[in-house]
Amino acid sequence: MKAVSVKKDGVGIEVTEHEAPQIKNGEALVKMEYCGVCHTDLHVANGDFGKVPGRILGHEGIGIVTKVADDVTSLKVGDRVSIAWFFKGCGYCEYCTTGRETLCRSVQNAGYSVDGGMSEYAVVVADYAVKVPERLDPAQASSVTCAGVTTYKALKEAGAAPGKTIVIYGAGGLGNLAIQYAKKVFNTIVVAVDINDDKLALAKQSGADIIINGKDVPDVPEKIQKLTGGCHGAVVTAVSKVAFNQAVESLRAGGTVVAVGLPSEYMELSIVKTVLDGIKVVGSLVGTRKDLAEAFDFAARGLVVPVVHKRPVDDAPAIFEEMEAGKINGRMVLDFTQE
Repeated sequence: MKAVSVKKDGVGIEVTEHEAPQIKNGEALVKMEYCGVCHTDLHVANGDFGKVPGRILGHEGIGIVTKVADDVTSLKVGDRVSIAWFFKGCGYCEYCTTGRETLCRSVQNAGYSVDGGMSEYAVVVADYAVKVPERLDPAQASSVTCAGVTTYKALKEAGAAPGKTIVIYGAGGLGNLAIQYAKKVFNTIVVAVDINDDKLALAKQSGADIIINGKDVPDVPEKIQKLTGGCHGAVVTAVSKVAFNQAVESLRAGGTVVAVGLPSEYMELSIVKTVLDGIKVVGSLVGTRKDLAEAFDFAARGLVVPVVHKRPVDDAPAIFEEMEAGKINGRMVLDFTQE
């Protein structure tokens, strides 16, 4: 089968032929339809989290179950399911039993610690695979599997609610979905910040009330403070230390910064401002199975519409180069339905 995997030296990707996987107890075999390409895939391919040579990438996978193990009762042949970053937890630790399963210390992550969804066939642990609603387009569902659920959960962490103001730093694939969930699900006032006019134009179309190009404004937080009186929450999807620092300064007292992007740097944090203004800084890692089911449902109802571009699997190397260069608008999705 054709798959996109990390090169043998642990850096970079290649499209190669692999043996089709075999399932064990508790598992199901999935014929892949689509798999989105996420910035986290780029981190894995570059060895930023530790090298994983030969690993099949992908954690925005959508496909149809073609076979289930004899002991599986939660899935059946024909079900459409997702392959998400949260592949499996231990099921019994303090995190798994208190609604924080993505923090499990024994977690397995698709496309990193186990093979993911960028292949013609993939394996899922049946009880951890979230079903995709029938009325949701599978290519669009691929983006919800990671980008959608990640931003949906981050907005929960930011305290998004009707009447509140949320600033989204970074209006790319993650940021665009954050804008849509913030506006159309949580009914907030949305500020979008980016340095790319094309992404900001799309942000405006997607529901942002205010758009700001960081290159054109000398002091982004000052402008946000003047326009909004300070935001109640900030979600930072940008892979930029500057964005994280600006997010803190964009808040009103009692506000929350939610870190989503993963720049390999340290943010600067004023201890005085943090204490005197009661600022919270929170890290948010994807979402639970319940969060994903909710995120799928909002997309199936048409409240959130992922902007996706289907590409042939052989385009994967070019897509990774485009992503590293910051040239992608919306989400690139590898199409495994093409012959």
